Amino acid sequence: MKTIDVYRQYFSAECIFAGVERHGVAVWLTAESDCGNIRYEVGATFFPHRDAEDFGISYDACAVKELCSEKGRRSKKRDAQYLAEVRTVADGIAASLGGVIHWDRPLGDAQYG
Repeated sequence: MKTIDVYRQYFSAECIFAGVERHGVAVWLTAESDCGNIRYEVGATFFPHRDAEDFGISYDACAVKELCSEKGRRSKKRDAQYLAEVRTVADGIAASLGGVIHWDRPLGDAQYG
């Protein structure tokens, strides 16, 4: 199975999970391909981000949502289709964890694979 990070970016966020304040979130879109099948998923994980250099990811405040799992292969068209859904899906994930993502305050540039 081959996993590709289609998109990953860090943003300012607010969340309290397991009694710990979290001020950052990593959001990603991955594609997994294997034997003629493709699967896309969006994930988000909130982390403390206590200062500008603190990117220590704690995976306890993390969730993922599968967008599709079907026959086929990765393509630029599919990447674009699912990339367009990232913010909406990530907002739903954030809400399920009791958090909010500040999309207008990125903590770094977007990374595409």
